[in-house]
Amino acid sequence: MNATITDFVGRAAVAPASRIESYIRATHFDRPTLVLDTQAVAEKFRALKDGLGRADIHYAVKANPDRAIIETLIELGSHFDAASRAEIELCLSLGAAPETISFGNTVKRASDIAFAHHAGIGLFAADAEEELDKIAEHAPGAQVYIRLIVDASEADWPLSRKFGCARDKALPLLARATRLGLHPVGFSFHVGSQTRKAAMWTATLDQVAEIWHRARAAGHDLSLLNIGGGFPAFYGEQIEHPTRYAAGVMELVAARFGDVPRVMAEPGRGLVAEAGMIAAEVLLVSRKSDSDTHRWVYLDIGKFSGLAETMDEAIRYQFTTDRDHEETGACIMAGPSCDSADVLYEKRPLQLPLGLKSGDRIIIRACGAYTSTYSSVGFNGFPPLDVVVI
Repeated sequence: MNATITDFVGRAAVAPASRIESYIRATHFDRPTLVLDTQAVAEKFRALKDGLGRADIHYAVKANPDRAIIETLIELGSHFDAASRAEIELCLSLGAAPETISFGNTVKRASDIAFAHHAGIGLFAADAEEELDKIAEHAPGAQVYIRLIVDASEADWPLSRKFGCARDKALPLLARATRLGLHPVGFSFHVGSQTRKAAMWTATLDQVAEIWHRARAAGHDLSLLNIGGGFPAFYGEQIEHPTRYAAGVMELVAARFGDVPRVMAEPGRGLVAEAGMIAAEVLLVSRKSDSDTHRWVYLDIGKFSGLAETMDEAIRYQFTTDRDHEETGACIMAGPSCDSADVLYEKRPLQLPLGLKSGDRIIIRACGAYTSTYSSVGFNGFPPLDVVVI
């Protein structure tokens, strides 16, 4: 970050955003457009790396696979967490070395495992017997780590049980991997997306440490701890500075796991979210009745065109308008599509200028992660989110 390092980050401290905002205000857009700043990505990478120390950063490519971001991170020495063959091909095509890429999806097509193996990828995630069988057949001798289900997350967006195995399956899966000729090297987990403080990792790390030490006591020579993602971005609630945050997590790791030979971290949101803003437009401001207490504000972008993370109102984007000097009032925000699910914020209405009207520009902050990748190819005929890199 350009700002002086402090213990916490708030809206005024998000210095890289000013470059993007200046660009948006000086540019006319005829459709919703995500503006990315690779300089801000580089600054956040360095800040996280300063805190993570010896841990390898495996950027979660799914957060934003823009070629300019990948190229920037390769130059900085980043490693990569790939969720698919396409992401592996992207990283390799831009110059990433195979040994810096892990295949972190626990649900993989057999032919994609074979592709990755032949491309030189040697590290795979698994959380089930059949997945280990597929890896053994199509990537013989590969290193594998077992993803665990963890509980008691304090994240703004706790992850579901879709990925990971229960604790009672962890050791049997390690044993099965060994019998299959694979090399089980450790465990992975995800503390939950948008875990705003390092201290919030404590309970999760306690759970994983208990399994880790049981596995080592059973004779498994574990050498890799993949702490996953969870690194936060600023969405209006105070978060710790990325260097302090990452260092705090590593202190908790060291206290529970000792001198683990290899630690991986997989930041996605925390690395790129604040490096992007969306330039959008107000399409309509209305009230459903004369007695309505809340206005409805409709944008030219919604859940199906990039703002899918407003689902359940888990991610609270911050909005800037040219009328921010005016008096504000509560409003419900919705997207443009003809789908009744395309309502962004209703349970917790937003405070926006009372003078807001059709045609006004609105800037959505911290949109560098999980927006362009969630954008549909053209639901209701609306164009997918455009992307500009500065």
